[in-house]
Amino acid sequence: MNGIKGIDRPDSRGRTGLDRIGRDLTGNPDVVIRDVELLATAWHVLRRTTFDYRHRDGRWTTEQRETYDRGDGATILLYDRERRTVLLTRQFRYPAYVNGHPDGMLVEAAAGLLDDDDPASAIRREAAEELGVTVGELQHVFGVWMSPGSVTERLHFYAAPYTAADRTGPGGGVADEGEDIEPVELDFDDALRGTTDGRIADAKTVMLLQWAALHGPFQAAS
Repeated sequence: MNGIKGIDRPDSRGRTGLDRIGRDLTGNPDVVIRDVELLATAWHVLRRTTFDYRHRDGRWTTEQRETYDRGDGATILLYDRERRTVLLTRQFRYPAYVNGHPDGMLVEAAAGLLDDDDPASAIRREAAEELGVTVGELQHVFGVWMSPGSVTERLHFYAAPYTAADRTGPGGGVADEGEDIEPVELDFDDALRGTTDGRIADAKTVMLLQWAALHGPFQAAS
């Protein structure tokens, strides 16, 4: 079959035209897109974009940036205000392991990619798969670009209360996708201490725990 996977013919996920993303951007007059090259499409998409950039002093230069596009995601902090606990996960993360984490086992808030869902539906799905929790009312906390220098993903942060009755399934993730996720219930104050002593070193989880202490369900009375 002629053509390039992901451009002229479908890649492993049935996608074409992946080199078109970004070519029509016009929101910033100081940036003119010149070319988009497709570097990899094994699962997510790696692109190299060439663009002209006008600096603050008026100079124009030609720049190149590589971007990793894995889609947007969502994460959630489940909390029990009465018992003062939070429900998190523990799982192996190879990128952390290869970059200095002692064993690669990270304690995290439940999270996942949106795929074809809206953020609220996606995080309900992830909470059920990873923690076995049927989530009720959701609170949207904020949306954040987590690594804007190279990764396009915007992460939608949520919080929701839970009780023992809401734990309607075993959790653990989707075995067919290679997930092996342990639900972990922690005392909130101990989890918060974990953000400063290294036991919790995942950015989204640190952000949610600090939000919970400063503005959320465990905010100290003024």
